Amino acid sequence: MPHHLTRWIGLAGSALLAVAAYLGGALPHSPLRATPVSIWQGRHGPLVVGAWLVGTALMAWAWWSLRDRVPSARWALVTAGLWLVPLLVAPPLGSRDVYAYACQGASYAAGINPYEQGVSALPCPWLDTISYIWRDTPAPYGPLFVMISGAIVKATGSLYASIALFRLIAVAGVALTAWCLPVLARRCGVPVRRALWLALASPLVGVHLVSGAHNDALMVGLLVAGLAVVAARPGRTGPLLAGGVLLGLAAAVKVTALVVVPFAALVAIVGPYRIRALLRDGGPVVGGAVAAVVGATFAAGLDFGWVSGLARGGDVIAWTSPPTAVGQTVGYVAALFGAHVDALPVTRAIGMVVLAVLLVWLWWRARTRDPLWHAGLALAATVALAPLFHPWYWTWPLTVLAATALRAGWFSVVTVVSSFLVLADGSGLARYTKMPGAPLMTLLVIVVAVRLVRSARAARRPVPAD
Repeated sequence: MPHHLTRWIGLAGSALLAVAAYLGGALPHSPLRATPVSIWQGRHGPLVVGAWLVGTALMAWAWWSLRDRVPSARWALVTAGLWLVPLLVAPPLGSRDVYAYACQGASYAAGINPYEQGVSALPCPWLDTISYIWRDTPAPYGPLFVMISGAIVKATGSLYASIALFRLIAVAGVALTAWCLPVLARRCGVPVRRALWLALASPLVGVHLVSGAHNDALMVGLLVAGLAVVAARPGRTGPLLAGGVLLGLAAAVKVTALVVVPFAALVAIVGPYRIRALLRDGGPVVGGAVAAVVGATFAAGLDFGWVSGLARGGDVIAWTSPPTAVGQTVGYVAALFGAHVDALPVTRAIGMVVLAVLLVWLWWRARTRDPLWHAGLALAATVALAPLFHPWYWTWPLTVLAATALRAGWFSVVTVVSSFLVLADGSGLARYTKMPGAPLMTLLVIVVAVRLVRSARAARRPVPAD
């Protein structure tokens, strides 16, 4: 199909998603405990579900069909921007997190430490817009974003104006990504047009980063900017320090950005890997990142309680997280024999141990290979092995892999599947598909583990001499 026709098909999908947002999106006073059945039985239920399903399918198909044949970088940017326009002016879609941002900002502006008390302590003037599970939990976001949230609420005093500013910040994060991503693509020998298309035009960006106004957009933008500065000026102390600061600011929005800092230290090295070179060139990157995180924490007048707040993400149980799915499946199998087994704490703990080992192995391997690509793999592993998975989390590895991976197949598949996991109002389908979702995810984990073991064994076999 001609690429210009694909452009308009994707735009039609974006427009349908905007319709779904207006009729049944994550509106401030929409039901907080909606189910797929109650949504379907609502006033515009069939239209909402149909617009969401067809709109997502059209955008996903248009994005997928051009992943390897984008005409140019300019065409990719114009098309991605065009697809964002309907969602930029639509109500929040796919998540209610932006209301939590506003309430946490209101708490901070009122002098309450959001890492010690939930938003119900003020109480937030918009408390009824937030899901019940998050009303009494501490903020899991970094001090930089807490300061931004407080400044937005203090400046506007309005929920709707706050949402508009949060969305503009998300757009700024996407724009920063678009500006800096070509540097990484050229460094890794990846076509810039393909990198921009994969990173910016997927439904995840329009629905969750822009319409949903998630702070992941700002985090990813700062992360890509930091990597770009380091990759463009290896061996030069000033730029390396600046790149580290940008990575630290990304972590001060969401702490998971710290995963890429050790890999950025390898990117900074001029010449082959040596301990001395790592200390000389990687030191400013790590130092800048640490200084930025500590500086943002003290500037906000807060402590490091935001790190412990991350653990509350485990309150949500969904099979989209592989360790969680395995724990659920163990419980289901035990129930067949009349036993009650809560395996979630064990499987989730195993997942974190595996992640720690995998991150160390990836870093060690990256010393003699492309550290930028391994940074993308590290982010993918972090998302896959965490106790909780939300579709917008996949934008972290997607953006870095888009500019560093020579093949786009596997992470493009994950992107398309993730686009269909959340309904227009933010209801996660994983909550209602525990069976067969958890067993199928467990089966996928087994298949992937077997393939990785076989691949590792094949790599260790000696090559026969001619």
